[in-house]
Amino acid sequence: MAEKKKRDHFGSKIGIIAAAVGSAVGLGNIYRFPCMAGENGGGAFLIVYIGIVLALGLPMMVSEFVIGRRSQRNPVGAFKTLASGAKGWPLIGYMGVLCGFLILTFYTTVAGWTIESVYKSIINYYQGKNLAEIEQGFNDSINMTFRPLLWQAVFIFISAFVIVKGIEKGIEKYSKILMPTLTVILIILCVKSLMLPGAFEGMKFLFKPDFSKIDGHVLISALGQVFFSMSLGMGALITYGSYISKKDNLVTTSLMVGLSDTFVAILAGIIIFPAAFSFGIRPEAGPSLAFNTLPLIFNQMKGGYFFCLIFFILLVIAAWTSALSLFEVIVSYLTEELKLSRRKATIYSSVGAFIISILAAMSLHNDSSLTIFGFTVFDGLDKITSMVLMTLGGLFTVIFLGWKVKKQDFEDEFTNGGIVNMRLKKIFYFIIKYLAPVAIAVIMVSQFII
Repeated sequence: MAEKKKRDHFGSKIGIIAAAVGSAVGLGNIYRFPCMAGENGGGAFLIVYIGIVLALGLPMMVSEFVIGRRSQRNPVGAFKTLASGAKGWPLIGYMGVLCGFLILTFYTTVAGWTIESVYKSIINYYQGKNLAEIEQGFNDSINMTFRPLLWQAVFIFISAFVIVKGIEKGIEKYSKILMPTLTVILIILCVKSLMLPGAFEGMKFLFKPDFSKIDGHVLISALGQVFFSMSLGMGALITYGSYISKKDNLVTTSLMVGLSDTFVAILAGIIIFPAAFSFGIRPEAGPSLAFNTLPLIFNQMKGGYFFCLIFFILLVIAAWTSALSLFEVIVSYLTEELKLSRRKATIYSSVGAFIISILAAMSLHNDSSLTIFGFTVFDGLDKITSMVLMTLGGLFTVIFLGWKVKKQDFEDEFTNGGIVNMRLKKIFYFIIKYLAPVAIAVIMVSQFII
């Protein structure tokens, strides 16, 4: 009991929302969502994405919050505690810690690109360059040995600086500053994008669905994006849930986080697609939209220097808030299960992530032979986490909560000990116990078949 009393917690409702939204809102929303939507039919993908968020994403988020708060432990400790000594279940927690760590290793590579892009924006690197020159410059940067690793190291350092301070004085404090800043930047960029000539065509692409585009590939892509964007199946929400006060309503928190996350993804689409259509850029251009195409577009706008700079600052903030939750998964495990001090746990996780991230970054070199299952280390880590660890983690989490944890324990957390009269609990419990496991399993098998 003494250990639980010393455990750090979020200090306010606003802090919980800011940190949890910060975990969910990351490069997955601003960098990855527009890419996925552009490659999968725009409005059709958005409809499927929102449907999966409501039908699966929110119940799964509630599941992870319930497990975290009920146990008051890290992902491994949570399953050990709630499984009541039954063997096997803690493996789900280990899977979550491993998943969070592996995502962090390639996530920091992309985060390093965002810092590099901020630097390029400050020195006005993009001025006067065409798309081919910008793309070549980006490729040259990736193929350098030292510079990408420098930016990754900087990103890991600033993340570790916050993590070592703890939950209330670190993650919560900085999230309450970073998330409002991110929102203001998003709104500024949306307004600018919508003022461009031809912006309406981009809005049609994003919001007018062509249902003929919906197929198995779109469903799988949308599910993967929901998992990645909402931080599901990687231990982050279980960890954050363990820091949530018993007084706070988990369903309200989940709704606010889920809706905020989706809202930010849509805002990112409003920034990118009207701008892309305005300047005749293909919306399915993929990842190059963010790092190559948008600088070209900003370069042709009035005030482009300013808008380019704040866009990449936006990407850095988004990457930073999500990385904090990934770091916390590892640090909470090391401090609670291996009894390390928070400082040592932060140092060990930072050094470990940086070492693997070196392999991820160097595997992208044109002459690299670093591969995993035929993919570059970077792409291999992405595939392993998104197609296997996150979906398996999410699947076993809902099975665990629905079939192993006592129903009264679920209801006790869901209703805050009976204080909150939640009519939704029956619906959520039914989804968690029956629908979610079947849906995740079917889509997971389908992705390997396709």
